Amino acid sequence: MTIKKEITEYDFPEELKEMEQAELPLLAAQIRDFLISNVAMTGGHLSSNLGAVELTMALHRVFDLPHDKIIWDVGHQIYTHKILTGRAHAMGSLRQTDGLSGFPRPSESATDVIASGHSSTSISTAMGIAEARDINGDDYNVIAVIGDGAMTGGPAYEGLNNAGTKRTRIIVILNDNNMSIGRNVGSISQHLSHLRASKSYLDMKKLLKRGITQVPGIGESLFRGLEHVRDLARYALITESIFEDLGFSYYGPVDGHDTSELADILNAAKSIDGPILIHAVTRKGKGYKNAEDNPDHFHGIGSFDSETGVVVKSPSGLPWSDLAGRELLRLADTDERIIAITAAMTDGTGLKRFKEQYSKRFFDVGIAEGHAVSFAAGLAIAGLRPFVCIYSSFLQRAYDQIICDIALQKLPVVFLIDRAGNVGADGELHHGLFDLSYLGHIPNVRLFAPADDSEFISIMDFAQKYNDGPVFIRYPRGTTPGSLTDDMPVDPTKSRVLLSTDNEADTEIWAAGTMAAVAIEAAKILAPQGICDVVSAVSVRPLDSDALQEAAKTKKAIITLEDNILRGGFGEYVSSYLSGEGYSTPVLCIGWPDQFIEHGDISDLQERYGLSPNKIAERITDFLGSLQAPGSV
Repeated sequence: MTIKKEITEYDFPEELKEMEQAELPLLAAQIRDFLISNVAMTGGHLSSNLGAVELTMALHRVFDLPHDKIIWDVGHQIYTHKILTGRAHAMGSLRQTDGLSGFPRPSESATDVIASGHSSTSISTAMGIAEARDINGDDYNVIAVIGDGAMTGGPAYEGLNNAGTKRTRIIVILNDNNMSIGRNVGSISQHLSHLRASKSYLDMKKLLKRGITQVPGIGESLFRGLEHVRDLARYALITESIFEDLGFSYYGPVDGHDTSELADILNAAKSIDGPILIHAVTRKGKGYKNAEDNPDHFHGIGSFDSETGVVVKSPSGLPWSDLAGRELLRLADTDERIIAITAAMTDGTGLKRFKEQYSKRFFDVGIAEGHAVSFAAGLAIAGLRPFVCIYSSFLQRAYDQIICDIALQKLPVVFLIDRAGNVGADGELHHGLFDLSYLGHIPNVRLFAPADDSEFISIMDFAQKYNDGPVFIRYPRGTTPGSLTDDMPVDPTKSRVLLSTDNEADTEIWAAGTMAAVAIEAAKILAPQGICDVVSAVSVRPLDSDALQEAAKTKKAIITLEDNILRGGFGEYVSSYLSGEGYSTPVLCIGWPDQFIEHGDISDLQERYGLSPNKIAERITDFLGSLQAPGSV
């Protein structure tokens, strides 16, 4: 039997529901080929999607969307879901400007229940929807799909505990591939490994296959067995399952790459009252050898050659993450107090070499950012110097711990905030556009935004020795600009002039972090008018008050530029400070507007929102022109 249609020609999900069992593996293979060819062009999350093909097919074969509700934890494994919900024709625009999002997006499809891009929250969301269903007297199924990596996050257990106690009728599917982005860590991963290896797994597979082959469809006897879960169909050693202890009926482990088997279990689960957890074992990167052999590399990848797996175009220069890892390793070589902590992002935060060289001083705590911060507090209290390496948007999840456990205690913990600013294709859920705002107002905090390598290195040296509170260092995705000037060393507590016009410019651009390079380009556009110098703020909190006051006294206007939302950001700090000191110098604040910014190419988004060099130059010209207009102040 051969499937002759192209993926874009199917009438999904109707045709999927009508397919014979023998056709399902062929469709799964076709979907995988389609995913590989498309992600090779657009980039994206490949390994996780290849591992979830059959599972997603089973869900769409059994449930009726959007009447039934599927909540995808993290959300980066939903490419097959997009294909099966009428978006196959648009997959070539995945993660591109104005194209399909790489995550669930309700504005794209009613089958996307909630935008999700972080971790461990799907069970709580599913429980809320299910309780609302029961309160309203509705009748539909609610399914949460959560990866085993997300089970290292505390919110998952808050949801499990509450749903198990309330006996809420939800179905939780644990997609167990023994990985998050990298290899999973912790006792939960060990528990799942034990369940996967149990003899009951092998016995269950034999029993289930025998039942399916003997009886058409589900089979009355098998159905009764599944319905009386406590008597016949607890597929693993229930006394060893934490999920049973939390009040869930546990099914598994089951083969997550057998669509027919999964569909039979899901059909049976629909009729059982109460919370159910189905443990599906899958392989990350399945069906594409390059991804199977190196699932970490293909978790999130740019455009690549589908035959060789080689990235088509790698950006030149040193990635900021690698610079951070290199400098942390340098400091650790001479300071045994230094500890590195990450939340399931060892490679992503540049800590691979640190882990290899100082394994006893390295901790991957899993997807548990709040725990990572409080854990660092304990280390600091005991006299060590922890460096916590977390992406900006993920650090938001630990806001309370930052305030109460770190800043309030004035503990010398250093935070390396990766992926700060606009991250491009990952979009709204991953842009690090809020950290200057959510950290800058916290007492006892020192907050730095390096513009180049020189500033970053100097800040790291400062942070190693600083004992009066936490230090936060933010830097973006992508590569560093090298050194923007020749002056070394840099005093990280002082601002730094990066570009000065030959004549005395009457305007200064104060840039926070990597927007300094953009500011230099904008100033060069304005160079014929000789109106702008460029200053790197370096320290956002506290500001370099002496230099800022001098600028307010001598300059006609001050322009602030930041890769952060304007509300509560660097520009507002500057404006508020000058106003509080009694200066009336006009300030133009340039940054991202007060809204969630969509995904797309960073340069496209900068142009769209007025943050490209040309747009910045235009805005400065207009602003200065307005100051000269009759009646202007």
